[in-house]
Amino acid sequence: METTEVKKGSSVSFYVTAAVYVLFNLRLAPDFLTSVLATGKQILLTAPYVIGITFVAVSVVQYMADGEKVPWPQRLRLFFTIGIFAGLVYGIYDYTGGGLVQ
Repeated sequence: METTEVKKGSSVSFYVTAAVYVLFNLRLAPDFLTSVLATGKQILLTAPYVIGITFVAVSVVQYMADGEKVPWPQRLRLFFTIGIFAGLVYGIYDYTGGGLVQ
């Protein structure tokens, strides 16, 4: 059984990863409502790809571990990590003008 310090450290790192995921997918706009809507749109646009990549990665890990299931917190952590990279790439694309129609 895990000690209390390990559980606290694990949950803290989980929440930090989730917060960084939201930060990397944050899209700033002049007002708060537009920022919230743009951030939600960004997360909804990238989520299917991130879910698919996470599904494949979890399947590979489970196959390599002889069918042992990956716990849900680790699956979500993997989702957040892949989402951080997707948000970074898509953010660079957006902020460099790649998403502008001329």
